[in-house]
Amino acid sequence: MLRFCVAVTVCLALIPTHSWTQEKAEPELLVAAAADLNPALHDIAQQYEKKTRIRIKLSFGASGALTQQIENGAPFDLFFSADMDYPKRLIADGQADAPSLYQYSLGQLVLWVPASSPLDVERQGMAVLLDSSVKKIAIANPEHAPYGRAAVAALKHAGLYDRLSDRFVMGENVSQAAQFAESGNAQAGFVALAHALSPAVKSLGKFWVVPADYYPPLEQGVVVLSRSQHKKEAADFLQYLKTKDASETLHKYGFTLPQN
Repeated sequence: MLRFCVAVTVCLALIPTHSWTQEKAEPELLVAAAADLNPALHDIAQQYEKKTRIRIKLSFGASGALTQQIENGAPFDLFFSADMDYPKRLIADGQADAPSLYQYSLGQLVLWVPASSPLDVERQGMAVLLDSSVKKIAIANPEHAPYGRAAVAALKHAGLYDRLSDRFVMGENVSQAAQFAESGNAQAGFVALAHALSPAVKSLGKFWVVPADYYPPLEQGVVVLSRSQHKKEAADFLQYLKTKDASETLHKYGFTLPQN
């Protein structure tokens, strides 16, 4: 009887240990992503985690800054960029797998103001920036944020850059630029349409979609990184991005899907 009790105790003790070991063995994908993808990619990652046992850990920032982190050895598995040039640069440097490169969307730039603002941005567009009440304009840093470069190009296209450049408040990425506008540190901001449409922000402001011909296309791409320890799982997640469910989520947040 003593031997039987000992055997049962040992078996019961092994069950949770075995389950824990199995759970810990599941891979976790580390994903670096452009800041404009924050709301959409969170939704897509949650959808994917429900369908699989793969966990997705997201890290957001300016595409250029994330590229530098990857070049300096950051252990990401996948990189979603707001500019196709950054993944191509990593491919050229041997730090990303060329066959995996995929353009998942075109981003859209909007001019955003708080809902309480008297500025009629929806009708007047960029002309509202000439209003005397606009002391600060938030944009992403154009040195490493594609949306910042798009904002500069749009302002130059409209002939307003030289008149307004001394009012810029620079965010490290497009999400931080949006935070400046939301907090009142700037009276207006150039942000991603995806941010303006996110559930947390949609009711807080109003916006004008900057015409696509005002700035170079925000061709956004994803690539599997060469140093990834989970290339199969990374490739599987990339394939999920091409499904109807993922495409519908991107579309919901204002991303224009590429024509295949």
